[in-house]
Amino acid sequence: MPLDERDLAHLTRCVDLAEEAVEAGDEPFGSLLVSAAGEVLVEDRNRVGGGDGTRHPELALAQWAGAHLPVGQRASTTVYTSGEHCPMCSAAHGWVGLGRIVVATTTGQLTAWRRELGVADGGGPVRVATLPVSAVLPGAEVDGPAPQLADRVRALHARSLRR
Repeated sequence: MPLDERDLAHLTRCVDLAEEAVEAGDEPFGSLLVSAAGEVLVEDRNRVGGGDGTRHPELALAQWAGAHLPVGQRASTTVYTSGEHCPMCSAAHGWVGLGRIVVATTTGQLTAWRRELGVADGGGPVRVATLPVSAVLPGAEVDGPAPQLADRVRALHARSLRR
């Protein structure tokens, strides 16, 4: 599905959250969980800088939904994110039963940027395979990327990797 103005506004907020994450010493990822009516239910940013590599915003949103939304309401939500889910976050998304995913940038873009920046594995040992959401959640509705946000997200990754 093509991205509309509402999608782009939510994705821009995700990139703002990713920038907040970088400024706080974390990795550049931000995400929103949005209701079917378009209301932002919860937002978060990456928080791995303290050493817990599981503190991804997409995982936090899935956990929030599991605790706060009835099962029947979860599939009608949309997760907006600055970067495509990792395998852990994809699995959490599926286990909780969330709906559409809209990404500003893809796993493929991030992999290419890291290679261009000379850090193919993100600066540390590769512990988890780099996979697109569709490899973990076959049949998931994933829309994006948003080309108009790619340069900004790439610059955030470059800043983060230079640390």
